[in-house]
Amino acid sequence: MGRIAVFDSGLGSLSIIRAIQKKTKAEIVYFADRKNFPYGTKSKKELEEIIKKTISKLREKFKPDMIIVGSNTPTLLLPRIFSDDPTVMGVLPPLKKAQHLTQTGSVALLVTHSVAKSMELDDFINKNHINKTRIIKIDSSELVDLVESGKFISTKKLCDQRLSYVLQKKLVDNNIDVAILSSTHLPFLVTYLTKIFPHIQFLDPADDIADQVASQNFFLPSKKNSLKIFSSGDVKTFQKNLQKLGIKNIVQQLNL
Repeated sequence: MGRIAVFDSGLGSLSIIRAIQKKTKAEIVYFADRKNFPYGTKSKKELEEIIKKTISKLREKFKPDMIIVGSNTPTLLLPRIFSDDPTVMGVLPPLKKAQHLTQTGSVALLVTHSVAKSMELDDFINKNHINKTRIIKIDSSELVDLVESGKFISTKKLCDQRLSYVLQKKLVDNNIDVAILSSTHLPFLVTYLTKIFPHIQFLDPADDIADQVASQNFFLPSKKNSLKIFSSGDVKTFQKNLQKLGIKNIVQQLNL
């Protein structure tokens, strides 16, 4: 069947879906949990309740072969959810890859507010620290909102200003030459980022996820790609933002 359910708190999952569709053919169910946006400001307890409930309901309603939590925040903060079930995948920063690529010995990790302050991120860095590279954590929650609100499409001057305000000093002062776009919302800003910071390489974790999906033994590809989109919260606004991105699929209301 090749059915995959992908979800996060909004537009972020689209970066994952696009990467998957380039690697393999799949019948994708995309759930944008906009009612709970943003995941990055939730307490760990709140987030765990949301993620477990959503996984359970998506499995019950759509019977997917695989569920992908298209968000860095729950993947890092709730590792047990992903270690207990091989059919549930999350999104982790490609930290080892970044350390191999850096020439200056300094890598930036762009994460959400709750992840930036978490012990879990420190543990992840310690486990994946393979050389003397400096890992600089940057709270990028303000940038996530630029994407989810659709401002990255319509207010380019604001995006340039916000990106410079949040990132300029930390990237320049720390001599960063490789930055990981850990939040799946952030790849939508890559055009702005490469223009403002042309000497920095920005890594998208979606490529690694797509490779993992295509290599799973229990996943049998479909004959063609298909996409059904569901959303909680304000469906009309979400539909408008998708249309601005050239996505004409009808968004259906789904409150789990």
